[in-house]
Amino acid sequence: MDKREQVFVSSTFVDLRDEREKVIQGLLEADCFPAGMELFPATNDEKWELIQGVIDDSDYYLWLGPR
Repeated sequence: MDKREQVFVSSTFVDLRDEREKVIQGLLEADCFPAGMELFPATNDEKWELIQGVIDDSDYYLWLGPR
């Protein structure tokens, strides 16, 4: 069984919503597993520790900067 690469997609959210959707779609088409902040409620330190764990467990970290 082949391992699916996990890619954490990081960016500002509202202004790059369309770009994030395209990147996530491309990752899915490439048989990768996208992960990002929108999957987590970022409300307290405990949640931030969970998010950091997901980042650490990801194979790649992709930053989409503003235009």
